Amino acid sequence: MKQLILDLRPDRPPTLENFVVGENAELLENLTQLAEPTRPRRTNIYLWGDAGSGRSHLLRATADRARERGQPVFFLMAEEIENSLPDIKNALLAIDDIDRLSPSAQIALFNTFNHAAYHGQSLLLSGPSAPLGLAPNLREDLRTRIGQSLIFEVRPLDDTVRRAILHSLAARRGLHLSEEVTGFLLTHARRDPPSMVAALDALDAASLEHKRPVTLPLLREIMREGLRI
Repeated sequence: MKQLILDLRPDRPPTLENFVVGENAELLENLTQLAEPTRPRRTNIYLWGDAGSGRSHLLRATADRARERGQPVFFLMAEEIENSLPDIKNALLAIDDIDRLSPSAQIALFNTFNHAAYHGQSLLLSGPSAPLGLAPNLREDLRTRIGQSLIFEVRPLDDTVRRAILHSLAARRGLHLSEEVTGFLLTHARRDPPSMVAALDALDAASLEHKRPVTLPLLREIMREGLRI
């Protein structure tokens, strides 16, 4: 198992280092290379995955890394784009949720694909599905261009990794997390790492407030009081 880096609090800025890799090592390697201004060639990358998979985290983290390395960077949500995109030389254009592009924004992105090589630009895009699944939301010519990029699915964490995250987070807080509580969280709680952090924070606070160890009855009690996991 890859070493887990567990700086996962929701208020921490996303970085490539605090993304829990799981089965996404190849994707992370390509994003790290994309963020380097000395990369040998222009690359376009499209990554996709379900909500909570971490694709927005990876886009922001890659954009921030590239900006720190001195690249011109534009991070855009699809809804923000109108009828043009920046044509700055050697820029990295990161666009999240491309399935939400308006018709005029789709034309703008298609034109950017066509001119990217001339401008030395790279595109980093994300969406909820593989390119084939983007129809009929996107124009066919744009979907075809996206399909010619490097394509990666952001693979979800398996329960072995999630269990390791929960126990590591609990140990850092000095909490003993029984298998009963762990199993309940894995079965009933939201499964993305920031949500797991939030659940552990709430359990830690409840344990201190009630002066009780973390048990399933305590978890059920604070859920009745309004904790959403």
